[in-house]
Amino acid sequence: MRKLCFLLAAVLFIKLNLHAQDLYMPRNIKNAVQKGTRTLTGAPGANYWQNKGVYDINETIHTDTKSISGTEKIVYSNNSPDTLKMIAIRFVNNIHKPQSPRSGFYGKDFLDSGLHISSFKIDGVVYDINSDGWSTVNAVRLKSVMMPHSNTTLEIEWDYPLSKQSGREGQIDSTSFYCAYSYPRVSVYDDYNGWDMIPHSDRQEFYNDFNDYTLSVTAPKNFIVWATGDFLNPDEVLQPAAAQRLKASYTSDSVIHVATLDDVQQHNVTQQNDWNTWKFKADHITDVCYAVSNHYVWDAGSAIVDAKTGRRASMQAAYNNGSQDFHHSVEWGKNALKFFSTQYPGVPYPFVKMTAFQGFADMEYPMMVNDSHVSNMAFAQMLQDHEMAHTYFPFYMGINETRYAYMDEGWATTFEYLIGIDEVGKATADSVYKNFRIRRYINDPSTEEDQPIISMSTQVSGAGYGNNSYGKASLSYLALKDLLGDDLFKTALHHYMNNWNGKHPIPWDYFYSINTGANQNLNWFWNNWFFSNNYIDLKIDKVQSKNNKTTITIDNVGGFAIPFDVVLTTKDGEEQTQHFTPSVWKANQKQTTVTIDNKTAVSSVKLDGGIFMDATPDDNVFKL
Repeated sequence: MRKLCFLLAAVLFIKLNLHAQDLYMPRNIKNAVQKGTRTLTGAPGANYWQNKGVYDINETIHTDTKSISGTEKIVYSNNSPDTLKMIAIRFVNNIHKPQSPRSGFYGKDFLDSGLHISSFKIDGVVYDINSDGWSTVNAVRLKSVMMPHSNTTLEIEWDYPLSKQSGREGQIDSTSFYCAYSYPRVSVYDDYNGWDMIPHSDRQEFYNDFNDYTLSVTAPKNFIVWATGDFLNPDEVLQPAAAQRLKASYTSDSVIHVATLDDVQQHNVTQQNDWNTWKFKADHITDVCYAVSNHYVWDAGSAIVDAKTGRRASMQAAYNNGSQDFHHSVEWGKNALKFFSTQYPGVPYPFVKMTAFQGFADMEYPMMVNDSHVSNMAFAQMLQDHEMAHTYFPFYMGINETRYAYMDEGWATTFEYLIGIDEVGKATADSVYKNFRIRRYINDPSTEEDQPIISMSTQVSGAGYGNNSYGKASLSYLALKDLLGDDLFKTALHHYMNNWNGKHPIPWDYFYSINTGANQNLNWFWNNWFFSNNYIDLKIDKVQSKNNKTTITIDNVGGFAIPFDVVLTTKDGEEQTQHFTPSVWKANQKQTTVTIDNKTAVSSVKLDGGIFMDATPDDNVFKL
């Protein structure tokens, strides 16, 4: 019955959205709609497809030379209707090569020689590859074309150095390493842009296919490995007591110390072989990564993430024992898993585990986060919450972060704020959000700050990139929540997530999915927030107060359709507050008039946007 209702709603919206082209749509996206891979209802089209790889990766981490060597076999499926004459291979860590483009100054320790490929075969045919000339993405011309709906097998052997100046990956300290983006991968070939050939930069993030992975990591004795995926062989690489504690943590509500500092120092954690091979598996996921250390401690616990089935997810932490904030990581993480699963977004955590690793990047990866140590406990918790929230965007939903960073960073910032209300109260969460996410944006009047959010993330820079991706995008999602109300907002959000879980949504899929899920044509709202140069600036134009009614005319100088409170102060000092949702701007986005009943004479009127900080707050107060 529910599917029938959504089908009827979809038919209705096809009719309603015949004028939906008032949302600007680039030619490549229009072509996707015409080809039937995308729709104006927001659902994937009948002809939607996406390619996939099955990866069998074997890596060895050489802790003495600070390098990785590996072999992999990739069975790549061309599910598209296209004949492929090339395959694009991406290796993100070539960002460390001296000739790679970067947005700012980096020290010599950031630079290294990059990827070295020693063997490259496709379907058993040897390709002569000179990887010294490769960037972060490179085209390999096929000796035999790849037909539609066919498979090909790639076999690659490679090695590369771990960067000494760690960013999102590399050396954390002399014997701790975060090994992300550590393998050559097939870049995305999609229905709206073909091969993703955009070079990786130090600003933009990632776009990956949903693949199946088997990962084996060979590490020296006494080095623990934490990684994405199911841990397949704990009894082979851990000593019995440590293996038992880890297994007990999978069903424990308490924090279990799988490896204490004493355990690590006494070499009571890993099997005492010269080398141990750790095995992990994860299917239909966008990436895998791992971290290793011979002196980090290891905590673990679990939380119920699906009340209907009782399914639990493991929460783990690996860190330097002297970092006080990480001693709380498992408890913080368990709380986040519960909140995200039951409140916002209200979708059960989809993976078997989450690991918080102490590094430098404040960066998300499937089932892992690489966070800095900070002494402020509340801020440390917020950082971990934010990176864990990325589970849903871009890992549950395969966002193209490179082009559309606001589709994942904006949501992670929103969930960071909403869980903050639960953790520290609304007043504190509001203050942190305004000071950390909004204040720099609203106090900087430069034109770059007011670029449309829809701008591709590769085409904005500096603060403009950061504010479009994080603060402004988050405000748009919170304005939508205020506009629709919590229940309808969540219904529409879940409709979008159900449409695109495990797939590759783009902004128009989001817009039209929310339209359909909310059963409203919200194109006026999308135009206002995503396709404009608006900012936040309200102004009280005039106030009339008589006969126990106060009428306020408000100019929307900045243009964004924001929610706000009107606070009336009576002559005897009492305050009366009335909330207005962004719907007041639907008919006229430049000016609105609101009327409030008041019992006694009014002495002043104030507009309060809360976290929607005003660029010129002085004209938000009117004294009668």
